[in-house]
Amino acid sequence: MSHQSETPNQQDQRAQLRQFYCDSWEKHKNQKETLTPLEQQVVALIKEHPEYHSLIENSEASVNADYLPEMGDTNPFLHLSMHLGLREQIITNRPPGITELYERLVALKGVSDAEHAMMDCLGEMLWQAQQSQTLPDENIYLDCLGKI
Repeated sequence: MSHQSETPNQQDQRAQLRQFYCDSWEKHKNQKETLTPLEQQVVALIKEHPEYHSLIENSEASVNADYLPEMGDTNPFLHLSMHLGLREQIITNRPPGITELYERLVALKGVSDAEHAMMDCLGEMLWQAQQSQTLPDENIYLDCLGKI
């Protein structure tokens, strides 16, 4: 979804989420405040993605930027959020069976490659739900994950 087609409320929510990532990273770098558990998770993900450090550190430019896939852009905030969501799924084993699939893929590919492959399936499921204006289909998701 491009910035222009979002409602003002969606733009505000997007900016707040992105600012949270930037603020968490800044808080980590300054080491003056204790990080909340969610901030710790966000910082751990940012540490794993040094290619995003300069974007996260330049919040004035990155918080309101449009990242257009059709222009070859990767949205660092979406990417990190998908990692966060995937890890929550694994911890809670929701949908049922995802933890076992994750452990199998990690054994085959390593953590980073396994998560990125799984995120492709997560993104596809979310895209399909958005296109059909339905809830995400866990069966489609698990089927995709089983084919990795």
